Amino acid sequence: MTKGPRDKRMSIDEVVGELRDGMTVGIGGWGPRRKPMALVRAVLRSELKDLTIVSWGGADVGLLARAGKIRKLVYAFVSLDSVPLEPNFQKARQEGTIPELVELDEGMFQTGLRAAAQRLPFLPMRAGLGSDVLVNQPWIQTVTSPYDGPDGRQEELVAVPALPLDVALVHLNRADRHGNATYLGPDPYFDDLFAMAAERTYVSCEQIVDTAGLTVDTPVQRLLLSRMMVAGVVETPNGAHFTTCTPDYERDERFQRAYAAAAGRSDEDWAAFSARFLEGDEATYQAAVQAFQEEQA
Repeated sequence: MTKGPRDKRMSIDEVVGELRDGMTVGIGGWGPRRKPMALVRAVLRSELKDLTIVSWGGADVGLLARAGKIRKLVYAFVSLDSVPLEPNFQKARQEGTIPELVELDEGMFQTGLRAAAQRLPFLPMRAGLGSDVLVNQPWIQTVTSPYDGPDGRQEELVAVPALPLDVALVHLNRADRHGNATYLGPDPYFDDLFAMAAERTYVSCEQIVDTAGLTVDTPVQRLLLSRMMVAGVVETPNGAHFTTCTPDYERDERFQRAYAAAAGRSDEDWAAFSARFLEGDEATYQAAVQAFQEEQA
């Protein structure tokens, strides 16, 4: 009997059970947009520690930093957009609780992922030249082109180091049980680069559908991830909350304001927020969010 593609459906806890202390974990999405927050919350509840997090950061970085899970952070920014600087990240920076920080230009960050995706040690680019990125990260080297430019000179470029990942966590709108996944919103947010830069990728999604259903109401070009890139897939409705997952839902601004307010106040205020929203499982979180929304109506 011929077997079809493997069924890769997993639970949230099964995904986190595959992670280990000290891993390098890439988190897809972009700031407060389509972050795999259900998976991040599960990492938050776990005993995992000493993680290297690679992210265009939002609340994913803030939560893990507040919990002391991050040993090293590689990032281009950490923002909630309408809250320009993520407050838990701000607290961690001010108090020096993240042992190692690598801040890159956004283009350099993307190039590092591309190098890892292509299994190269680095890729050259101009971004970063003459900037404080190289001042603050003096270990990043430059390289001289072996080819003459139009002016006859060999150009000096930044040798952007690859950002290889042990694991990537991403959230998309739809997936099938084999790991093929599609986005329906305006932007892929480089989730494919995270997947290709990682040894293993776990995808959470709003809905698992039949493979044929992935392109029923959207162009095939939005099929961002192939099953060959994916180790596991988790159906997590509202799993990007409180970030956007367009067109399924937009960012929950009221909840984000409550999050930011609690993060920016006393430790007691944060403990109360955490007890209400973050200390139970995902179903408990979603129920608490629904109750919060009803209170605000």
